[in-house]
Amino acid sequence: MAATDRGFVLKYRVRRKGYTVLTHLALLLVALIVASPILFALLKSTQSTVQVFTYPPSFAIGTHAPENYGTAWSYYHLGTLMKNTFVIAFAVTIGKTLMSLLAALALVYFDFRFKNLLFVFVLLTLMMPIPVRIVPLYDLVRSFGWGNSHWALVVPFLASATGVFLFRQHFMSIPSSLVDAARVDGVGPLRFLWQILVPMSMNTIGAMAVIQFVYIWNQYLWPLIIIASNEKQMIQIGLKMLTGSGAEGMLNWGVAMAGTIITMLPPLIVFLLLQEQFMRGFALSEEK
Repeated sequence: MAATDRGFVLKYRVRRKGYTVLTHLALLLVALIVASPILFALLKSTQSTVQVFTYPPSFAIGTHAPENYGTAWSYYHLGTLMKNTFVIAFAVTIGKTLMSLLAALALVYFDFRFKNLLFVFVLLTLMMPIPVRIVPLYDLVRSFGWGNSHWALVVPFLASATGVFLFRQHFMSIPSSLVDAARVDGVGPLRFLWQILVPMSMNTIGAMAVIQFVYIWNQYLWPLIIIASNEKQMIQIGLKMLTGSGAEGMLNWGVAMAGTIITMLPPLIVFLLLQEQFMRGFALSEEK
C-alpha cells in the first residue's frame, strides 16, 4: 500500500512538473510575441535605410546606431521635445493626483446633498469620446489666451474621473475606526488626508502616477491642434517629424526606429520604478 502511494505521489509530481514546464514555455512564447515589435525596432535602429529594405530581411545588428540615434536626438530636436513632454507629464501627474485625492476625500468623508449623483456624473465623463470634447475645449482654451502655450497642455488634464474613482474606492476600504479616532483627536480633514490617508494609499498613488504619466506622454491629437510652435511641441509630434527624414522625402526607417526607442525609454523607466505599486494598486482584494 505504501509503495502504491509513493508511486502515485511520484507520478503526480512528474505530471505537475511537466505542466509547469509547459506553462513557462507558453508564457515565454507569448512574451516573445509581445516584445517582437520592440526587438524589431531596436534592431532596425542600428541599420541603414538600404539594410532595412534588404530582401530577404537582415537580422544582423548594424553599425549605424550612433548615426541614427544622434540624428534623431539632435537634428530633429527630440531632446528638447522630450524635456517639454517630461515637464508637462510630471506637472499633470502631480496636479491630477492631488486633485483626485481631494475629490475622493470629499466624496467619501463629507456629507452633502447629491453626493452620489455627483460621483455618477464624474463617471459619465469617462464615456465621452475625446473627439467630442476637442472643439469646445479648443474654444475654451483659446478664450483664456492659452493657445500655443504649455498651459493648454497641463490645465485641461488636471481633472481625472479615473483618479477620483480609484481613490474613492480605496478610501471606502479603510476602516471607519480610523476616521472616528481622528475626529476624537480633533484632526482636521486635510491633516487626516496627508498624515493618514496618503501613507495608506501609496500603492494607489503609484498606480495612478504610472497611468497618468504614460497617458500624457503619449498625447498626440491635442498637442497637434493647440500648439503651433515646434519648440513647444511634445515628443509624439517629434516622432511624426521623423517620418519626413531621408533623401527626397523617403522615410529613413533607421532614424525613425531610433526615435521610437528613445521615446519609449522614459515611460518604461517610470513603470519599472513603480511596477510594484502599480500591481498592488489594482489588487483590490489585497487592500485592507
